[in-house]
This record gives sequence, structure tokens and C-alpha cells, in this order.
Amino acid sequence: MTTTIDTGTAADAAERDGFARLLRAEWTKFRTVPAWRLGMVAAVLVTLVFGVLAAAASKSVCGAAPGRTCTGPAETVGPDGEQVLDKFTLVHKSLTGDGSIVARVTSLTGIITYPRSDSDAIVPGVEPWSKAGIIIKDGTTPGSRYAAVMVTGGHGVRMQYDYTHDTAGSPHALVSASSPRWLRLTRSGATLTGAESDDGSRWTTVGTATLPALPATVQAGLFVTSPFDVQIEQGLGSGSARHFTQASGVFDQVGLRGRESGSWRGDTVGGASDTDWDRHHRAAGFTRSGGTFTVTGSGDIAPRPDPGTQIQRALIGGFAGLIPMIVVATLFITSEYRRPLIRTTLAAHPRRGRVLTAKTLVTGAVAFAAGLLAAGLAVPVCSRILRANGARIPPLTALTAAQVIAGTAGVLALTAVLALALGALLRRSAAVVTTVVVAVVLPYFLAVTSAVPTTAAQWLLRVTPAAAFAVQQTAPQYPQVDGPYTPSNGYFPLAPGAGFAVLCGYAVLALGLAVHRLRRRDA
Repeated sequence: MTTTIDTGTAADAAERDGFARLLRAEWTKFRTVPAWRLGMVAAVLVTLVFGVLAAAASKSVCGAAPGRTCTGPAETVGPDGEQVLDKFTLVHKSLTGDGSIVARVTSLTGIITYPRSDSDAIVPGVEPWSKAGIIIKDGTTPGSRYAAVMVTGGHGVRMQYDYTHDTAGSPHALVSASSPRWLRLTRSGATLTGAESDDGSRWTTVGTATLPALPATVQAGLFVTSPFDVQIEQGLGSGSARHFTQASGVFDQVGLRGRESGSWRGDTVGGASDTDWDRHHRAAGFTRSGGTFTVTGSGDIAPRPDPGTQIQRALIGGFAGLIPMIVVATLFITSEYRRPLIRTTLAAHPRRGRVLTAKTLVTGAVAFAAGLLAAGLAVPVCSRILRANGARIPPLTALTAAQVIAGTAGVLALTAVLALALGALLRRSAAVVTTVVVAVVLPYFLAVTSAVPTTAAQWLLRVTPAAAFAVQQTAPQYPQVDGPYTPSNGYFPLAPGAGFAVLCGYAVLALGLAVHRLRRRDA
């Protein structure tokens, strides 16, 4: 009889048991040093305290009389729960059941105002996202469902629906009497199809939209709107300025097919504008001469470009909390080189890559747990203070809040791992701490405080490890909205996943170099 001994399985089990012992040994080292434990506690407290101080110093000022509460206009909420703008001039009729609306746009003109010390400077000009087109909408209540096809001031023909959806048509130049554009919007049940034509006979589909729960009777008509012209100031202390705009569109050959009712009537959906210039000078509305309609309006039908104070303001203390965490992670490896104990560690565990892996796992796990606690405390506490000071913080789903908190903890953990890897590579505590602070903390601080021009801030948050802070952004950027998309306003140039991947790349590179050096030299 032949007996076969599975030495591979036994060896694998012994290897796993050996790594588990190594992991426990590294954890024991960490938890038995009081200064390191206090460092992690300090990271949590610093994150929370800095966040509370920043929230307490943030005041929203309004013109209310002493003793009166600051109140703003009610937020307009879209069909999917997002904050939206829904302000425009509408000329419409009721349409029941299936049908279509067709119109030719022969002109789109506008004005832009620039405040001066004595009076407003009014100059002719069309804001690139000015819109003139046809729309089918679930009534005139702001925030209700809609689909529209339109010409724009600088982005050609578009089909948009339910505020966040945008489909490009032809890159048509600004319309004029010599270069008009026909638009058509057709309803078939819950499906709406937008089309365009340059002659009214040959049509090209721009896009389709499905609007669930669209009622049998809707409002179909012509609309014009024009958003604020947003100018990003490039320079130290950069910010943004908004200029009031207004647009006028001329329509003819208007046709409504289906069960229509009533006569053409005009409404300013969303009410009058909230600017003094608009209230006292604007001529929003429409005029009709035979079959020609001239419609003038301002506002926008789009996601709100300034949804309020993002939740990352509650986590502003995270960059300060990183510093004690970086120090602890650095000392976890460099202290062994200073004494030197690294030779004892490597003598007990000759597999050097496994030693660094165990230290990495311990450091990352402890930093993640500390970051999770810090962010989990800072978000509700600082958000409550911000709201008490008048800040408008958009509501977050539980899943989004959990992603922000866990993402912040992940950034802290990866930064600690980066510090550990650089500690194994450079083996000098002061050099490592300085390097990581300059690579992670400083770029974030410079970018969000507008200490550098906007373009420089965006590049800092693309190419440095600080790009990972993009995990804290909760307000999306929409290509069809010109908003103040700058780091100082809480917007990052990279998506959350891409920003986090940048930090991962730096950490992996540092770990690879550290393993290479550790295998070549003990101390």
C-alpha cells in the first residue's frame, strides 16, 4: 500500500498560520505603544474639533430685521428628488392624449447686464445656454415633469427632459431669419420624441424620453429662458460672478395637433426673478402678431447649479486630522530603523515582503477605523451646526452619506499606508512626514481655500494624492449647466472613483519601491 502525503496543503496551512502570527505581532506592537494610540485618538478629535470650529464660524447672512429668522424661497424639487431651477416664460395650450407641437424658430437674441457703480451696463449678447423651443409639461407647477426640444445660444439643438437629461442634436449655429430651425415634439403615451429640421419637411430625431405617470392632459407650447452668465475669476482668492441675462425668441409656423383646448396664454413659470434689475426693467412675456410669437424670458430649466453647502464642509477638519495619523503611520516603521529593531523583526520573519504587508494591513485597518469614527461623528454634528447658522445643506440619502463617510475613512487609511511605505523607503521620520503633508494636505488646503488660481487648484486635485478627496463631493456637475464648478465651491475635477484611484496609485508605487529596498537592505 502506498501512502501519499499532501505536503503542499500542509505547507500552505503552515504559511497561513505563520502570516497570522506575524499579523498579530505587528498589531501587538501598535497597540502597546501609548503614543501611537493617543495619536489615532488625536486624529479623531482634531477632525471633529476643526470641523466644529469651521461650521461655527460659517454664517449665512441675509437682510432680515433683527430678531427675525432668515428665510429664503422654497426649494424647487424635481421628479427624482433633486434640487432644480424651473423658471421660464411659457406660451401654452392644453393638450389631451397623444399629439404633437411644431414650430419654427427664426431668431434668438439676448442681453447681459454687468453691474457698475452708477448703473447696470446692458450689452447685447446671448448666453450660451439660453434656450428657445417647444415643450410638453405636466402643468405649470415648478419641478413638474417635462420634455423639450430647443435651440440654444451656443450649444446647438438639444433635447432635454426632467432637468438632468440632455441629448445633443445638430451643432446648429445661432438661428436667424436666413437660417431658421424647425422643431417638433411628439407625444405617444408616456414616450416623447424630439426632432429637428432645416426645411420643415425632412426631419431628424434628436432624442426620446419616457416620462412615467405623465397625465392625460398636459401643457404644450413655446418657451424661452436664459440663465445667469457665470464668470469664474482666475487669480488668487478666485471665485465666481453671476450676471443677469435675458433672451428673446421669435417663433412662427406654430402648429398643435391633437385634442387641444383653450387659446394661447402666457405664464412666467417659477414666478418673477429675484433680482432688482429683473423686477424693475425686464419685459418678460410674449407678443403675437398674426402667426408670429415673440417670447422673452430669463431663468433656467435645469439642475440647480448651486445646490447649497455640500456635506464635505462638515468634513473640512479631515485634512487637519490627517497630520497626527501621518505621524503615527510613519513612526510605526521608522522607529524600528532608529533603534534599530528592524533586524530583529526580519530575523524572526525572513520573508521581508510579508513583514511590510503585515504592517500595511495593521496601519490601514487602524487608520480606517479611526477615520470612520471621525467622519461618522463630524457629519451629523457639523451639519447640525451649519444648518443652525443658516446654511442650506441638500438632503442626502443614507447610502450617499455612508459612501461619503466610508470614502473619507478610505482616504485617511490610504494616506497612512502611503506614509508607512515612504517610511520604509526613506527611513527618516521628519522627511517622510514632510513629504506626505506636502503631497496630500497642502494641495487640498491650497485648492479649497482659493489660495491659488482656479486652474492651478484643479491641476493640484488631478495629479497629487489630494485628488482622493473627491470622494466627499455629493453634488454632480452637469454639462448643460454653467455653474461655479471650482474646488473652493466643493467641486473636484475628477470623479470620486478616479480621484481615489490617484491616491491608490501613489500608495501602490510607494509600497513597491519600499519592498524593493527592504529586500536589498536591512537598515
